[in-house]
Amino acid sequence: MDLRIPLSDLDYGAEEEQAVLEVLRKRWLTMGAVTQEFEKEFANFTGVKYAFAVSNCTVALHLAALALGIGPGDEVIVPALTFVATANAVLYNNAEVCFADIIGIDDLNISPQDIEKKITKHTKAIFLVHYGGYPCRMPEILEIANRHHLAVVEDAAHAPGASLDGRALGTWGDIGCFSFFSNKNLATGEGGMLITNREDLATKVRNLRSHGMTTLTWDRHRGHAYTYDVVDLGHNYRIDEIRSALGLVQLHKLVRNNARRQSITARYRQGLTGRGYEGIELPFTNSLGQSSYHIFPLLLPKEVDRQAFMDIMRARGVQTSIHYPPIHLFSYYRQRYPYVSLPITETVAGREVTLPLFPGMKNADTDYVIDSVGEALSAAKSPAALSMPGSV
Repeated sequence: MDLRIPLSDLDYGAEEEQAVLEVLRKRWLTMGAVTQEFEKEFANFTGVKYAFAVSNCTVALHLAALALGIGPGDEVIVPALTFVATANAVLYNNAEVCFADIIGIDDLNISPQDIEKKITKHTKAIFLVHYGGYPCRMPEILEIANRHHLAVVEDAAHAPGASLDGRALGTWGDIGCFSFFSNKNLATGEGGMLITNREDLATKVRNLRSHGMTTLTWDRHRGHAYTYDVVDLGHNYRIDEIRSALGLVQLHKLVRNNARRQSITARYRQGLTGRGYEGIELPFTNSLGQSSYHIFPLLLPKEVDRQAFMDIMRARGVQTSIHYPPIHLFSYYRQRYPYVSLPITETVAGREVTLPLFPGMKNADTDYVIDSVGEALSAAKSPAALSMPGSV
């Protein structure tokens, strides 16, 4: 079935095409001058000293854990209502994760109170996620972290351009990690960025990103070096010039596109509340700071069958998704951490559906989605819908 309104879509045009052609014509594809310019502009945009473009956000999180010295015997507190990479990055270092619950149905971010409850003598860091681009309660979390001498890593995969108290998300903690996956606000297909204001961490990340080498191919190409040493057990986590070129163009569009996302979000909120759809709840109605409005999460009424609702939306040509199946309920994590219970996360995750949101959506598209929600809510409550295959 052809989708009338996809979950997300790229804002790509002639500028991106020209940027890629310029890289191809210069005949230098690996990390070089374009990447350096991308890093410089992203650092200026977020207001940090150091920015490192990498192949994706997962490796940014892994580099963060490596740079902070997280390893065997350490515990890291993470939310479960996120993509699995947030937790995986900790396990890659043979440390353990400790899952904390979210605040509630109006704020799907990690709970500072539950963070504090989960701290043990083995806790080394907090990996938090700005869900949907909505800021976590950073002053509270940093106060807890400072009191317990814990590092803080911001998984800002959803949050380029978002801020709290005028300060960019990703700059509050020790390290910030961003994703440039195809569905993100700043999209390069694959790609990511790690930012920090700490020189010691920047030095470690610089080495670890590229095999622990003291000079790069680009340095030797320009004649700035003729050999290299290997000073650490590093990784090949580099980005390439084509993706950096796309990233530069996308960065220049980010403020405008985030503003459009905000406008669509406001139209959703007005339309969904104005129609009087009983039982639905809209998280982040009173959110902190400035969001990037990456996704639009909706909590269905408890009596509505989610799979039936999503099937009906798709039959109307509207793609929806779930953000997220909680990490601790995946088979691998259930086996590793069988006694984890996160009642708020589990309740919210069972009701959440994500509606389409991207800058290219027209007002008529948003209104069609709102109308479709009403149709799907009514149909998914019916006995026929509740007996559909896959209903629970």
